[in-house]
Amino acid sequence: MHMSYISRLMVVILFFTCITSCNEEKKLKENNLSFETIEKEESYNLLDDGNNPNCNLQIKFSFPEQYADSAILSKLQRKFIATYFGDNYTQLPPRDAVNKYIQDYINTYKELEPEFESEIEKGKDSGAWYSYYEMSSNDIKFNKNDVLSFVVSTEAYTGGAHGSHTYNNYALNLNNGEQIKESEIFHENYQDLLSKMIVDKICEANDIKDPKELENIGYFSVEDIVPNNNFFVDELGITYTYNEYEIAAYVIGPIHVRFTYEELAPLLRPESPISHLAFN
Repeated sequence: MHMSYISRLMVVILFFTCITSCNEEKKLKENNLSFETIEKEESYNLLDDGNNPNCNLQIKFSFPEQYADSAILSKLQRKFIATYFGDNYTQLPPRDAVNKYIQDYINTYKELEPEFESEIEKGKDSGAWYSYYEMSSNDIKFNKNDVLSFVVSTEAYTGGAHGSHTYNNYALNLNNGEQIKESEIFHENYQDLLSKMIVDKICEANDIKDPKELENIGYFSVEDIVPNNNFFVDELGITYTYNEYEIAAYVIGPIHVRFTYEELAPLLRPESPISHLAFN
């Protein structure tokens, strides 16, 4: 009796020890990575005349400031600069990259001045077409368990019928500072099944059963809706974004497609930079 009681007690203790241990493994741990944010706003009127149309540039740029591995920190900073301002700015420190981008934006806008002067001389009233703007930011979506996800959002107008909105998503592996690619996450030959899953999600969001009906509400060819590497990850799953004109008309706007890890389970590699998020 005594030995039987002890055996049952040991089983109970081992069970709760296992549960506690598993729960600890599933806990998310913040990365030891700190950020700085630079906010700037600059305007310039054509011909330096306050009565003329102007450009307006608003920047809210966050970038990694401190990390234990200085080599990886440098790679992360270059990646953040490249994704926000472009590859031409990656050799500059973050603050210098911001200032250089502002200078280049205004200088590019000034190139419109000869054309604008000519239209004034001809008596044309086209001021609204010269009122440019750009508002951008990058938002940290996930920063835990050696994975960093962020989104660069931009709204801009450079003449024409309407402005544009873009969302560029990124997921980085903090163990090496590299961007995580679809091919690292999914099994080989994943494209066809994932494409179908994306189309099904879009159909569900639009209360449509037949995918071809999407083409009647502003989407382009359904066969062209495929994984585009424009995704970020977090503790719950993976989110894809399709920007204006990518798979649908402008009126549809940007399209966000979200999957849980459970939904993607048949496609996920057991060992990948995000497997500890997907399989815990």
